[in-house]
Amino acid sequence: MSENPFEAIRKACDSFGKCFQTHLSRILPARCEDHLDKPSSVAGNSKTSLFSFFTASNPRAVNDAAPLTPDVIALEKKITAAPLTKEELGRATWTLLHTVAAQFPDIPTRQQKRDVKELMAILSRIYPCKECADHFKELLKSNPVQAGSQAELSQWLCHVHNIVNRSLGKQIFPCQRVNARWGKLDCLDRSCDVQGSTNLNFPV
Repeated sequence: MSENPFEAIRKACDSFGKCFQTHLSRILPARCEDHLDKPSSVAGNSKTSLFSFFTASNPRAVNDAAPLTPDVIALEKKITAAPLTKEELGRATWTLLHTVAAQFPDIPTRQQKRDVKELMAILSRIYPCKECADHFKELLKSNPVQAGSQAELSQWLCHVHNIVNRSLGKQIFPCQRVNARWGKLDCLDRSCDVQGSTNLNFPV
């Protein structure tokens, strides 16, 4: 019997999500890292977690041992096992990257600079669209990551985003408005400020 399509999609998403989440945990602070696995606890924020869509399409994904009750079976039959489109994935990825840039410190540590550069490099290797990944890899070669400050990283990312937009025939975004479009997260006590790690000795 062939594998349940819901299970196949869940496994593929889990594999990518865990790999990406592991690296993000080195950039985001502990309190924000917690939100990668569960809905935000900030009052008034009803947005779901970054990776919640991996399990939202399968009501049994959170607990594989849960019994297949008639209600669950009926719900699974109603769900269409359709993966994200390339466009949807792209929009979600750019939102993530611009948000990371918005939270980046004005005076980052050497480790924080290394981390964000490695994050971009990892994306160019494991992004689940070969054409997109190859293009991003070439962009990184011709436009090395600039991470000397929050402003520098945000402007660099906006510039790279616009290169991609131009190649797709899309409208160019005015980079002077990047912080207005992708501003800092509204977190209590600055709990979403990037902290990073300082105990690793990778070369810059």
